[in-house]
Amino acid sequence: MTSQMLEEGSAQARSQNGERLRLRRKMRGWSLQQVADRAGFSVGMLSQVERGLSQPSVKSLRAICAALEMPVGWLFEKTGDGAADSNDFVVRKETRRELSYDSGTLRKQLLTPDSQPQIQMLRFLMQPGADSGDPYSNTEGGKCGLVVQGTLGLELDGQPLVINAGDSFAFPSRTLVRFWTIGEAPCEVIWVVAPATV
Repeated sequence: MTSQMLEEGSAQARSQNGERLRLRRKMRGWSLQQVADRAGFSVGMLSQVERGLSQPSVKSLRAICAALEMPVGWLFEKTGDGAADSNDFVVRKETRRELSYDSGTLRKQLLTPDSQPQIQMLRFLMQPGADSGDPYSNTEGGKCGLVVQGTLGLELDGQPLVINAGDSFAFPSRTLVRFWTIGEAPCEVIWVVAPATV
């Protein structure tokens, strides 16, 4: 995938995500100032996100969605035409939903159906230079993962770790986590969260 294709896809995703956040804010009857205060951001930053001019980090997007009282999962886009027969138990490859971060260098695909809130599996596709941003955490449950290809940098409560292809990891959800791609090769990670967080 070329950098131009990544940028075009990222711009489209930013625009779609911004529009969804704006519609949710309008539906709730809240001003930019009210949501910005709840999320801990400036009005200018939130306005840029809504207009598709800025792509927030994983942590920032979670904070905005929490302020709007909406699950992050509402921002995931279907990656295919939706013609396959997914249901409450199966997610067909053609109907996976995807969310893009960090100018398109970090993409998350949702692999589990919404009908199973007790567990969630995601596929992270990370280009060189991808980074989740500031550390974040959840209040309950656990997380684990498997690096399918490439090398993942993983920071847990301030401790940096190098996770190579074939290595796996697990930690409590309350752990402060940050992750990034190490090296010049793309990184693919299967990430499991229980309970579901988006």
